[in-house]
Amino acid sequence: MESRHVLHAAVRSAPARAYRRLRLAVLATVFNFVCGTAAWAQPLTLEQAWQQAEAANPALQAVQANLSTARGQQRDARAPLWNNPTVSGEWLRRRIPEPGQAVTNTRDWSAGLAQTFETAGQQGLRRRIAEDNMAATQADILDVRRQLRLEVAQRFFRVLGLQQRIAMERETLRLIEDSAAAVQKRFNAGEDTRLDNNLAQVEAEQARNQILLLQEQLIQARSDLAALLQLPPPSLPEVSGTLDTPLPRYTLEELLASVDRRPDLRAAALRVNGARSLLRLERAAVSPDVTVGVSYGREGSALGNDTLLGVNVALPIPLFRRNATGIGRAQTELTQREIDQRALSRDARAQLQALWRQWESLVARVERLQREVLPRLEENQRLSRIAYREGEIGLLQLLLLNRQVLDSRRNLLEAQTELRLTQLAIEGTSGWPGASGPLAEAPSPVNPNMVNP
Repeated sequence: MESRHVLHAAVRSAPARAYRRLRLAVLATVFNFVCGTAAWAQPLTLEQAWQQAEAANPALQAVQANLSTARGQQRDARAPLWNNPTVSGEWLRRRIPEPGQAVTNTRDWSAGLAQTFETAGQQGLRRRIAEDNMAATQADILDVRRQLRLEVAQRFFRVLGLQQRIAMERETLRLIEDSAAAVQKRFNAGEDTRLDNNLAQVEAEQARNQILLLQEQLIQARSDLAALLQLPPPSLPEVSGTLDTPLPRYTLEELLASVDRRPDLRAAALRVNGARSLLRLERAAVSPDVTVGVSYGREGSALGNDTLLGVNVALPIPLFRRNATGIGRAQTELTQREIDQRALSRDARAQLQALWRQWESLVARVERLQREVLPRLEENQRLSRIAYREGEIGLLQLLLLNRQVLDSRRNLLEAQTELRLTQLAIEGTSGWPGASGPLAEAPSPVNPNMVNP
């Protein structure tokens, strides 16, 4: 019954096969032209992709521009005093009438210097806030760089997975076309039926269509990578590397302990410290500042010039305005910063645990496919070809075994790609030291017993 349905489908599609072949050929030509003219001359490595992204990424450049503000705040906070000194001067001309004498003209002048001093340690608090803000800004830059590298690596390995998938599909297509050619010869010799010939041709067409579908996905994946690298619009970069993922040298407990080293969590902690210092600064603003001034001047009279030297002190009385607005605003900011820090830490640990469970499942899948499923299917494929040439099995059985092998290889390649992406996400989420460095080249395999079961 199944063979009859397959035969009917093949017969119905026979008039349209010529058109499909022409369409597939045109798409293949366009794909090869685009990739051949727009791709980079040499395939990109992961390290080269990172360098290109860091040099041109607008988000990274935008956060790096914040350093100017942080440096300016530091310069202001490092000054000896927060308030600038005040210089004053006065010049007067007076006419002094004396009874029975001529009018005396005098010129009076005075100069003064005043300085306001803070009395509650505000300058030290400002310096602490500025230092925390600078450190948080630098941590923000590291976090944007971490996220950028993680996203570049994910897109990089998606392109790499599709490239290897297309190479595998082309090898499979070659084998299918060889089988289809052999069936065609046997059909022409009268040894096989039209059903077998149609089945072989349909299988070859499906393999060609699968390659074109993957090529379309590869074009989109390369375009996404090119956009992240800020390459010119025609560029569709190829990549080079491996999907083999070595077993890591860390456990889940070590990863959870490493979460606090993430740049964004460090920045959140620094901003909480800065908010605490700001609250203390606003409370200290209630303490009145003392203004001390000195003055020197000359004052004329009918008898001569008098020299004046004075010292004055001004102290405001904090009776009405107690800086309640500034204190309340600083308290609100501190509360919000603490909430954001706790939420970020909790989300990072929850995400890490979910990724670890996903990683364990993918490791089991890859090992099972590599050790148990794929070797047996490949042996069955080899034996089935011999049996088909000897006439012991039919074409349907041969195609079924070929399909099983192809599906298993696809599953293995997809599982390896997901495993690589998951490990990248684990190292990026945990803030593992060196997570953005040695990913381009896989380190040597380690003892599996070191991995947390």
